[in-house]
Amino acid sequence: MAMTAIQTTSARLSFEDFLERSDEDCLAEWVDGKVEYRMPASLAHQLLCKFLLLIIELFVQERKIGTVLAAPFLMKLASRPAGREPDLLYLAEANRDRLRSTYLDGPADLVVEIVSPESRERDRGEKFEEYAASGITEYWIIDPDLRIAEFFVLRETVYRPARIDSNGRFWSVALPGFWIQLSWLWDQPGITEVLGNWQSVAASPDE
Repeated sequence: MAMTAIQTTSARLSFEDFLERSDEDCLAEWVDGKVEYRMPASLAHQLLCKFLLLIIELFVQERKIGTVLAAPFLMKLASRPAGREPDLLYLAEANRDRLRSTYLDGPADLVVEIVSPESRERDRGEKFEEYAASGITEYWIIDPDLRIAEFFVLRETVYRPARIDSNGRFWSVALPGFWIQLSWLWDQPGITEVLGNWQSVAASPDE
């Protein structure tokens, strides 16, 4: 799922050529016509990505409000141009027409990047700017090594840090009604515990 950059090709390819030459297991992104290859990430990355995929997909599927996908799946953005592979993305049902058989043609509604030491600068720099310019409503940057989680919501064309409530919960804007306890990112409780907590806290503190 999560990836770490290891090599960038010097040859320039069109997005269509990149798709044609890549198979479904290719860990790579297409940026400014160049291919940036990745390698599989650490166990901590994989476990966190698996946990987030499970709980977000459970929430989304139960309500039938969209689609949740994990890397490798490309998201083509016109702002740079770039074909990125976020660790996780959520696409609302209203935007389902952006889905193609091998990529998402346009921005997701929510993107999650689980960073590694090699990707910290990219995830907080290049991708931060690209995702905001492309209109991605919500962007999560989670660092399992440093145990830092940052949540950003798009306000007009700029990302603003999202508020964490007094109980240490983040309430999603892109997924209304969805919340996550920050400690879950590091403890990764079982799904029964997560469901129990969701049932006991049914509305945001602002409602």
